[in-house]
Amino acid sequence: MPSCRKGELPGSAVTEKRTTLFSYLIALLGGFHAMNWTELNWQELDWQTLLNESLWTNLALLLAVTLASYWLLRGILGIVGRRMRTLAARGRFYGFIAEMLAHTSRLLVFAFSLLIGLKVAELSPRWEDMLSHGWFIALAFQLALWLDTGIRLWMDSLAHNGRVRNPVTTAIIGIIFRVLIWAMMLLSILANLGVNITAMVASLGIGGIAIALAVQTVLGDILASLSIGMDKPFEVGDFVVFGDVAGTIEHIGMKTTRIRSLSGEQIVCANSDMLTRTLHNYKRMDSRRIQFKFGIAYNTQVEKVREVAALVRRIIQGIEGTRFDRAHFLSFDESQLTFEVVYIVLSADYNRYMDIQQEINLGLLQGLREMQVRFAFPMRSIEFVGGVLPQVTVGGPPSGKPAANNGVVQRDGRGQRQ
Repeated sequence: MPSCRKGELPGSAVTEKRTTLFSYLIALLGGFHAMNWTELNWQELDWQTLLNESLWTNLALLLAVTLASYWLLRGILGIVGRRMRTLAARGRFYGFIAEMLAHTSRLLVFAFSLLIGLKVAELSPRWEDMLSHGWFIALAFQLALWLDTGIRLWMDSLAHNGRVRNPVTTAIIGIIFRVLIWAMMLLSILANLGVNITAMVASLGIGGIAIALAVQTVLGDILASLSIGMDKPFEVGDFVVFGDVAGTIEHIGMKTTRIRSLSGEQIVCANSDMLTRTLHNYKRMDSRRIQFKFGIAYNTQVEKVREVAALVRRIIQGIEGTRFDRAHFLSFDESQLTFEVVYIVLSADYNRYMDIQQEINLGLLQGLREMQVRFAFPMRSIEFVGGVLPQVTVGGPPSGKPAANNGVVQRDGRGQRQ
């Protein structure tokens, strides 16, 4: 046995006991090796060796390196973060980097510092392998945390800049990205620890199919919400009509869409129903093409009939916000001469359209009265032939005698005999 001074231990004994001390320390810190503390015989420990001055010196060195590494890493992150905030005026990218660095976990920074401190210790190869796993786990967690923060900042930036028309869909997409990031982080850690993730992913796929079949209606509405957000057939604030529902879109959720009807009540519709039925979106109209008809009496003179179309043209062209298309004498109907008019309202506002139509109607009413042309209405005229008004018995013809028309000819509104 090699000689040693009083109070000192041989080099191999110091290394062995120091490794034992580090093993206990790592286990207490939540570490990487499961120890059977119930079988540990505290009476058999060599307390003189554990209380050896050199071991406590190494422990103090470990603590000093850990604290120094922690403050050094925190200082570097602070300097880089302040520099990024200074450069944020040049572009939002630097601001994103600064915010991401500000969300660095102090616990993970301490874990990095502890790993640096343990690196200076003389550990067995088993502990070296576990330390390498610890480095990967800490780095994976921190990268996932940074990416998660970056996605949240990006989504918030889009929402505040007004570039997001459907915030619900944006939130869903953000959640999907964040779930994918943390899932990839977890799978990477399991793969680094030697777990066979292929079989795990296969089992999760089978379970996912079973869950999807059980909640296919809910998933259908969620996918419909994503489709609405990406395709944008309608947005919040649009006035839509589909089926017997008409109103303004108030909210587009993950499962339902809420519509405020014209009568005031709120109508809740499933997202899948909104996509499977024909929907009219009136908010996106740039203009309205209006077509309407009116009729004048059959006894109107031909010259005045010709003037009616010109009257309609003058009325519409004199109203601001309209474009005249056509006005024609369309057809001979049962009791009127029918005109068809088409014009364009250069606005999507329904109230403006009604104001213009009212002005046109008032102009027609005034113009036709000045021309002494009457609007048509259902009527039946009776013409007496011979110039003598026949005697009419209220009770009908005498009994036993057939009824006669007594020279009375009945004509309809167009003057045709019946």
